[in-house]
Amino acid sequence: MSTPEKLLQMVIAVALFYGVVALILLATQRLRSRSGERVQTAAFLAPSLLLIGVGLLYPAGVTVYDSLFGGTNIFAQEFVGLDNYQRLFTDSNQLEVLRNTLFWVVLTPLLSTGIGLLYAVLVDRASFEKFAKALLFLPMAISMVGASIIWKFVYDYKSGDSTQIGLLNQFRTWLGLDTYNFLLNEPWNTFFLIVILVWIQAGFAMTLLSASIKAIPEDIVEAARLDGVSGWKMFRHITVPSIRPTLIVVLTTITIATLKVFDIVQTATGGNFGTSVLAYEFYRQSFVANNNGLAAAIAVVIFVLVMPIVIYNVRQMRKLEAR
Repeated sequence: MSTPEKLLQMVIAVALFYGVVALILLATQRLRSRSGERVQTAAFLAPSLLLIGVGLLYPAGVTVYDSLFGGTNIFAQEFVGLDNYQRLFTDSNQLEVLRNTLFWVVLTPLLSTGIGLLYAVLVDRASFEKFAKALLFLPMAISMVGASIIWKFVYDYKSGDSTQIGLLNQFRTWLGLDTYNFLLNEPWNTFFLIVILVWIQAGFAMTLLSASIKAIPEDIVEAARLDGVSGWKMFRHITVPSIRPTLIVVLTTITIATLKVFDIVQTATGGNFGTSVLAYEFYRQSFVANNNGLAAAIAVVIFVLVMPIVIYNVRQMRKLEAR
C-alpha cells in the first residue's frame, strides 16, 4: 500500500470518528431524558471498553488458557491442567527463580526508597542541593541495558596476576586482597545485580520524596521546633507521617518495576549462574525452550503478584484524594 493510500485511509478514519461523535451528540440532544443520557454514556464508554476487552481481558484469558497446556510443539499442545503451576512451585530450578525474585522484590524497593529518603533529607535546603540531586538522578537517564554494561565493567574479573579493569577488583588488588568473581558466585551474584537496579531507582525515589518533603507545611515544622522536636524525632514524628502517601507510591511503583526486571539479568549474566528471575524465566521458557505452557503459567503468577500491589496503591490514592 502506497503512502497516499495510507494517508487517505487515515483521513477517512478520522472523518468517520468525528461523524459518529457528531451523530451521537445530535441524537442525545433530541433525547433529553435519562434514556438519552444512557445512550450517550454507553456510546462514549463503548470504545474504551472494547479496547480494554481486546487489549487486556482477551490476552489475559488466552494466557490463563495456555498455562493449562504443555509440550514444546506449539501445534500439538497437550492438556496438563495445573501441572505447569505445580512444576513452578516444586521444581528445584523454578524454586531458585522464585527465591531470586523474592530477594529482588524485598530488597530493591526497601533499599532504593531508604537511600532516596536519606539522601533527600540530608541535602534538603543545602547550598549544593541541586548538584547533589542531579548526581543521584543521573542513573535514571541511563537505560537498564546501559547501566548493566557499566556495572559489568565495575564487576569485571581477571584471574591471577592479570591487569584488572574492574573497579572493585582493582581496589581489592590495591588492598592486597584476592580478586573475586562478583557475577559468578551464587547466591551473592544476585545481590550484586540488585545493586544495579537500586542505583537506578534511588534517584526516582529521591526526586518524589524530596518534593513531598518540601510540601510539608512550614507551620507544622515551626510548631514542632518550638516544642523542642529536632533531629531524629523530627524525622520520625513529622517528616515520615507527612510523606507517608508518597512513600507508599514509591515503594509500590518500584516493586512493580522489580517484578518485571529482565534487562539487567539478560545483559549481566544471561540468566546463568543461578541469577534468573520470573520475568527472565518467562522469556527463556517462551522463546528458548519453547515451553509456552510454563511460560504462560509464569506470566499468570507475575500478574497475580502485581495485582494486589496495584489495588493497594489505587486505594491509598483514593484515600488521599478524599482528604
